[in-house]
Amino acid sequence: MSSSQSVVEHIVLVKVKDGTEPSKVSAMVNAMNSLASIDGVLHLTAGPVLRNGPTTAFTHMLHSRYPSKDHLQAYNVHPSHIAVATGLIFPISDDVMVVDWVGAKTTLNPSATGSGLRVRFLKLKEDVGDDRDEVLSVVRGVKEGVGELSCGENFSPERAKGFSIASLAIFPGRKELESVKLEEGLVKVVEHVEDAMVVDYVVP
Repeated sequence: MSSSQSVVEHIVLVKVKDGTEPSKVSAMVNAMNSLASIDGVLHLTAGPVLRNGPTTAFTHMLHSRYPSKDHLQAYNVHPSHIAVATGLIFPISDDVMVVDWVGAKTTLNPSATGSGLRVRFLKLKEDVGDDRDEVLSVVRGVKEGVGELSCGENFSPERAKGFSIASLAIFPGRKELESVKLEEGLVKVVEHVEDAMVVDYVVP
């Protein structure tokens, strides 16, 4: 579903334990995708990660959108969501990371099969201070080859491992996604960044 209004972006990254039975991984992915039926979910897709930045080892990603923070909160406490997380995700995962932010107006449909998604998270240095807005401005400006870019400050710090700036770039397809370097644009903010994470995903 596409939208012309601001939306809340929700990214979940999962690192499945080595040696996990494929049937359990498939069950997890299918269950994650079933959460799209929860009221208030504008869009949801989940599946294996295409590639990661050099220091990232997550294997699966879920991306979903909501009209407001209240809708996201309702999703988080929904019995179906809790059952999937506690029954199918956590038991087979070594690591789980969650980042949430309010995105700008959106027009493209991120759930179109074959669309390429690139999520980028930045952990800023403690002394960034007033330069925080500058970093956000630079990230918003990285649009080479991108059909749409959503960017904002994470509002779920307890689950984000210290990453505070988030962006989601949507490409028409895998070819366009892979044509843009993982580190594209980061050199412009490197002096303010302690760590960066980049994950590519293609909608099944």
